[in-house]
Amino acid sequence: MLSALNHPKLADCRRLFLRNYEVMINIGVHDFEKKGEQRVLINVDLYIPLALSTPKEDHLEEVVDYDFMRETIARRMAQGHVHLQESLCDDVVRSMLAHPKVRAVRVSTMKPDVYPDCEGVGVEVFRIKEDV
Repeated sequence: MLSALNHPKLADCRRLFLRNYEVMINIGVHDFEKKGEQRVLINVDLYIPLALSTPKEDHLEEVVDYDFMRETIARRMAQGHVHLQESLCDDVVRSMLAHPKVRAVRVSTMKPDVYPDCEGVGVEVFRIKEDV
């Protein structure tokens, strides 16, 4: 898969990422899934314009803090049960794009314990802010 940084609207961006963030979440449409939490792996790529993320004084306030990604996901999880990974991805994407410095985002979720004969099943969403 080609890097999204090859997209012309992202040529002046850096990519921040969160890899395989493991959470336990109440997710699923089946009755047995509604009775407990499942393990989900979440990946996030944020695309931030270099002009908004190149530190001049080496201070955290000059960049997007990695905690933003984890805290955004935690807020979504605190809202309770979600039926579909598609809904979870869309919610996280919307929240990430709400950050004023974020130009684009890619989010994927994977349920690794659904089938014994594969690594997992999941969903991925990529969006660029419209006003760029």
